[in-house]
Amino acid sequence: MESLITLKDIGRKYVIGTEIIHALKSVSLSIKKGEFVALMGPSGSGKSTLMNILGCLDTPSKGEYWLNGTNVSGMTDNELAEVRNKEIGFVFQTFNLLPRNTALDNVALPLVYAGISKEKRMARAKENLENVGLGNRIGHKPNELSGGQRQRVAVARALINNPSIILADEPTGNLDTKTSIEIMGLIEDIHAKGNTIILVTHEEDIALHAHRIVRMRDGLIENDYANTNIQKVDRNSVVA
Repeated sequence: MESLITLKDIGRKYVIGTEIIHALKSVSLSIKKGEFVALMGPSGSGKSTLMNILGCLDTPSKGEYWLNGTNVSGMTDNELAEVRNKEIGFVFQTFNLLPRNTALDNVALPLVYAGISKEKRMARAKENLENVGLGNRIGHKPNELSGGQRQRVAVARALINNPSIILADEPTGNLDTKTSIEIMGLIEDIHAKGNTIILVTHEEDIALHAHRIVRMRDGLIENDYANTNIQKVDRNSVVA
């Protein structure tokens, strides 16, 4: 199968005063369509920098990044913004929801930038919220929802444009154990529908849900292996 993502000798350096920091030294990686990959590593390993490059939030200092057959490594900010909106769905630890907007409006937001009519936006947003079990919460604002429900809204928003990749950055970092299990169950369901998922985490038990684990250290890939001990959410133990 053709690779959805191909990184060739990606490096990222930052100049801070007189110091040059090599956040990524040389990373080569390919991810196929439909894979579920966990990106792991201690603080300062380069995993956040790599995630920012994968998510087209940052550009590399060297190397090439091919996403869905397009070289995005030398794109302008405006071009990258377009790629992000079309190709990538983000799920963040802090949910990143607009506090004054309802769940429905939060989910529909990426479609505003895509120039889709209000009627279609609302219909699609409602369907996406129903798909994550929040059909009865569409008029609620984030402060009227639990942490797990907020993350479900974020997941529904990430899926609204049918992106090529879902990038989940510590998606259970702010949640208790029970809610974390529910969210991982939801992510498993999304993967089962054929979505490509890249999960950034420092938690071993969360990484074990992925089918492949990439470990980073000091700006390099230390390990890249298939997970033979895939941990699945026990559906009987989860009460939605």
